[in-house]
Amino acid sequence: MQFEIDKEKLGKWCKTGILVLSIILVIAVGVYFVPKIIAKAAGEKRELPIYCVKTEKKQVALSFDAAWGNEDTARILEILKKQNVNVTFFMTGGWIEKYPDDVKAIAAAGHDLGNHSENHKQMSKLSKEQSVKEIMTPHDKVKTLTGKDMQLFRPPFGDYNNTLIQATKECGYYCIQWDVDSLDWKDYGKDSILKQVLNNKHLGNGSIILCHNGAKFTADALEELIVGLKDKGYEIVPISKLIYTENYEMDHEGRQVQK
Repeated sequence: MQFEIDKEKLGKWCKTGILVLSIILVIAVGVYFVPKIIAKAAGEKRELPIYCVKTEKKQVALSFDAAWGNEDTARILEILKKQNVNVTFFMTGGWIEKYPDDVKAIAAAGHDLGNHSENHKQMSKLSKEQSVKEIMTPHDKVKTLTGKDMQLFRPPFGDYNNTLIQATKECGYYCIQWDVDSLDWKDYGKDSILKQVLNNKHLGNGSIILCHNGAKFTADALEELIVGLKDKGYEIVPISKLIYTENYEMDHEGRQVQK
């Protein structure tokens, strides 16, 4: 048996299919772009965290994200003490619960206690209420352990949006990113960390350097990293001593500028 193709009907089907696909595409594009266009027309601007600071002082800040292990934390603290350097540790709620003695040791040594969220989620996917809970839960844990109120928040994965920035402000926090990434989490080795930081094109006055307390080679590289930064003439300070806490604005690159 042979079937004859009705070319006229086939042509109509094709035209109908193309029309339907076109409508779907237009709707999809509209769903994505229209809210952004409306927000822009309404004057909503993109909120930015602090990536670095514009300053004449030859200062940089070292920071460590603490979300997993603590095998090298004591060693890191010993090196920092030896080099007479204070830094900032950003800790998740789970890490705080699992290693309370380390939290106390960090505080006792004079380092910044920073907030890295309760559950290490992508914060841009959360509502403001959920974001506030992610911030304030570890805040309360640290307050109970040390009596200190944290004021620095680093979003997991560096993921943020306007909702999160607004939530951090409502919680009395400054949202912190970085402009120099050590890439220590890639486990390329000590020399890779040193090169990535000390030869980084972004390294300069007011830079915030990202490291991780649980990365494989970070402790091995730390002392040479500190000496290398000092040899370049930088004073290493905790983020709380680097940023402006009032009378500032943010430029388009996330650089904090004093008014």
